[in-house]
Amino acid sequence: MSRVTVSSALERAVALFADREAVVDGTTRWSYDELDRRVRSFDGSLDGFGLGKGDVVAVLAHNNAAHLVAWLGTPRSGRVLNAVNTRLSFAELQFILDDSEAKMLLVDDAFLESGRRLLAACESLEHLVHTGPGPTPDDCESFEALTTAGVGARPVEVGGDDVAGVFYTGGTTGRPKGALLSHANLMANAKHALICLGYTHRDRYLHAGPMFHLADGASTVALTWVGGTHVITPGFTPGSWVETVAAERVTRAMLVPTMITMLLGAGVPDELDISSLESVLYGASPMPQAVLAKANELLGCDWCQVYGMTEAAPIVTFMTHEDHRLGLRGDDALASSRLRSAGRPAVGVDVQIRDSDDNVVPSGQVGEIVIRGENVMLGYLHRLDETTQALPGDGWYRSGDMGYVDEGGYVFVVDRLKDMIITGGENVYSTEVENALYRHGDVQEVAVVGVPDEQWGEAVHAVVHPRPGSTVTAEDLRNHARELIAGYKVPRVVHIAAEPLPKSGAGKILKRNLREELSSE
Repeated sequence: MSRVTVSSALERAVALFADREAVVDGTTRWSYDELDRRVRSFDGSLDGFGLGKGDVVAVLAHNNAAHLVAWLGTPRSGRVLNAVNTRLSFAELQFILDDSEAKMLLVDDAFLESGRRLLAACESLEHLVHTGPGPTPDDCESFEALTTAGVGARPVEVGGDDVAGVFYTGGTTGRPKGALLSHANLMANAKHALICLGYTHRDRYLHAGPMFHLADGASTVALTWVGGTHVITPGFTPGSWVETVAAERVTRAMLVPTMITMLLGAGVPDELDISSLESVLYGASPMPQAVLAKANELLGCDWCQVYGMTEAAPIVTFMTHEDHRLGLRGDDALASSRLRSAGRPAVGVDVQIRDSDDNVVPSGQVGEIVIRGENVMLGYLHRLDETTQALPGDGWYRSGDMGYVDEGGYVFVVDRLKDMIITGGENVYSTEVENALYRHGDVQEVAVVGVPDEQWGEAVHAVVHPRPGSTVTAEDLRNHARELIAGYKVPRVVHIAAEPLPKSGAGKILKRNLREELSSE
């Protein structure tokens, strides 16, 4: 059994970089020595509450230093972290805490009332911990007290195969499922991130995307392992993001395409110097090439992309800085076309494309993306049938994503199985239609879904949120698409949305919501 656990990352950092700045969270600034003391105290304090190996500690809060302590401290003695999506409804939150049998919940001021309601509603939940910054209410435990008590944890044998976290899928389709990730899964992902991204102790990484999501969490353990600095903001707004990059000399950041679109709309004030920014990682959903080109001009940094999923802890493929430089240069048609891809499999991850009979298909042919690696989850909590479907026992995870691989090994993700539209017997991949519409200068956000149609089985519908001040019409957009894609792929209906499209906590557009709304009209 592997002995490499999540604790290994912090142990190395404190051994080599004890005096280096580990955490910046508003006025809070901790060295690695201070972070280590707080993590150890938190771990020991959990013993005092009777939480043992396998017990679940949940976090419901905006980004803060407590998130990082929970990430590193909860699994240290074999307990299980459940970082909860802050954008879920109360019913969804209750389901997740009940399903995971969470015994402790960490909340900040924004979610204090929700925490109280959950404490009353969830049978397993016993303790509510307030993470500040205000005074601790009488009915809560103090996170500050738990992390400064100085108590030591009792010795517990923890191995790589032990569960470190249960991370619930975003809930974009049906009831959330808890993916069980082991210490070995998370540490394998950390190695993949270090190889792909090249983090060092000199890096200052900005946590602006939600820390509950593995799109951001992909870097959490990796950056700690090399002694980099975690710069934390409560959430993302374009103004606070550029101000923090400038003030804290941030070198690395992760953004989802929705955030990048917002940055493009706001711009960067001339008086702010963001030249420290070396690289932006993007993921969670594809980036239209037109948006990427504009973002490259605005921020003037390198770019990299990861494709992944909660079940893979999450990195599966990676598109390098060099891939982006070559593609954005514009003089190499093949390199430019590969900007539409998700890159190539990360070191340590195998990817195949298979048909409905589970046969590997030739390059260029669309099929289901299947994945193998030490980062792939143990299974779904309390979901034996769904675990067997996703992990049938041959060592490969069935992702449910559709894609193909070109002759250079670049993986192109064309759609989710559930999002592929079959209209008049033809397969239409929503991402292809979305990319065509994004090339229109007035489009800020777009989602393409299939709507039941008596004649065609399904009809292609697009929902577009235009840029501020735009007067673009549905017919303008259909004509634009007709110049770029086949006629059967052109949306039969384009809906112009006055408000931004609905999104999950990870910034993914909730196509399920749009599909249900359009189907009921």
